[in-house]
Order: sequence, then structure tokens, then C-alpha cells
Amino acid sequence: MRFLDRFRRRRQPPSGEIARERLRLVLAHDRANISPGLLDTLKDEIIAVISRHVPIDPEGVRVTFTEGPRESRLVADIPIQTGRRRRG
Repeated sequence: MRFLDRFRRRRQPPSGEIARERLRLVLAHDRANISPGLLDTLKDEIIAVISRHVPIDPEGVRVTFTEGPRESRLVADIPIQTGRRRRG
């Protein structure tokens, strides 16, 4: 049983890596003056606008804010459902 546990643990990133990523996210929000509440509002509005034109999976939408050396980026990962396309 311990043998299998070793493989399961490798699939999850180490807690130190998770903590560093969270800290990077907090610092990026702070530098750009974007609150987590604003990010949630943007996510909801993006879902509403895009879902008027294309069928999407609202539960799978991920909106992240990243900061590079020259610029900050708001990245939306939106899974589009296959099938009929809505017309507006």
C-alpha cells in the first residue's frame, strides 16, 4: 500500500511550490491594484458575455492574473461545449 502512495503523492505539487504560486498571485494582484473580488466580478461578466454567443461550460472557466517583467495579463481559460453554436 505504501508503494502506491508514493505515486499518488507525486501527482500533487509540493506544498512549497503551491505556497510560492499563491504568493506570486497575491503580489501580482497587489501590484496591479486588482482585488480578488474584482477578479470574480470579471469572471462572472466574461461568462455572461461569451455564453450569449457560444455554449460554454461555466463551471470549467478559469480566470487568472499573471505578471511578467514587462506586463500584466488577465488570462481566461474557457471550455467551449461541442455541438450547436448559438446565434445572437
